[in-house]
Amino acid sequence: MADLGHAVAATDELPEPARFFAPDMFAGDVAVVTGGGTGLGLELSRSLAALGATVVIASRSAEHHGVFLEEAGQRGWNAHALELDVREPDLVHAAAREVLERHGKVDVLVNNAAGNFVCPAEKMSPRAWRAVLGIVLDGTFYCSRSFGKPMIAAGSGRILNVVATYAWTGMPGVAHSASAKAGVWALTKTLAAEWAPHGIRVNAIAPGPFESDGARANLWPDEETAERIRKKIPLGRFATREEVARHALYLLSPASDYLTGETLVVDGGLTLAAGRMWEPGAELERPRRKRS
Repeated sequence: MADLGHAVAATDELPEPARFFAPDMFAGDVAVVTGGGTGLGLELSRSLAALGATVVIASRSAEHHGVFLEEAGQRGWNAHALELDVREPDLVHAAAREVLERHGKVDVLVNNAAGNFVCPAEKMSPRAWRAVLGIVLDGTFYCSRSFGKPMIAAGSGRILNVVATYAWTGMPGVAHSASAKAGVWALTKTLAAEWAPHGIRVNAIAPGPFESDGARANLWPDEETAERIRKKIPLGRFATREEVARHALYLLSPASDYLTGETLVVDGGLTLAAGRMWEPGAELERPRRKRS
C-alpha cells in the first residue's frame, strides 16, 4: 500500500498533461522541441521531460530558456537548451550535429517555432510576410531535414508539426501564417509518405484558439474580441495549453504507432461551426406548406 501511495504522489507532481500517460512513456528518448521555452512548446517540453525523455529546447532567444531549465534542474530532468534561428539552414544543421554528438540520437522532433500577428494582406510588408514564412515553413523543413537524417539512419523517429485550422479554411488577417501553415500541412503528408519506409511517423496537430500570452497579445488583444471568438466555439471556451499538449503527447506516444500523415484538430468544434446555418439549441422545424 505504501508503494501505491508513493506512485500516486509521484504522478501528482507531474505536469498536468503528463498525468494522463505512463510515467516512463518516453524513457530513453531524445526529444528536440523548437520554440520549446514558451507557450505550448514549454508545456510539451515539461511533459516530455517528466515522462522520461532527454529534452533539448531550441529558441532564438536565450531569455526563453530560463523557465524550463530552472524547473529541469529542480526536478532532475535531463535537459538543455540551444540558441537557434530555425530560418538559417546552416545553424539548424550545426544544432543537429551538436545534439547527435552530445546524445547520440534523436527520437522525437516537435516543430513548434512560429510567428504570427494580425495584419490585412494589402498592408503586409514583404519583410513581415517573409519573416513568418521563414520561421514556420522554412524552419519546419530545415529542422525536419537535419534532424530527420539521423532518424533515417536509425530506422525510427517521430515528428510532430504544429499547424492551425485556418491552413485549410483561411482567416482574415493572417495571410502569411495561413500560407505557411498550409505549407507545413502539405509537408507533413509528404514526409509521412516519403519517410514511412524508414520507420518515421510524421503527424501534425491543429489547435484552435487556446490561452497563451502570445495569442492574447497578437490575436485577441481585448476581451471584446476574445468573447466574440469564444461565442463561435461550440464548446463555449478556449482550450488551455495543457489540453492541447495532452493530444500532442498522444501523437508522439506508442499509442499512435499506426498513425502517420494525419492532422489532429483540437478546436472545440470551431471549424464545425464555421458553416452552421443555425445557432446551437435553436428549435428547428420543417417549414409547413400552405394549403391552397
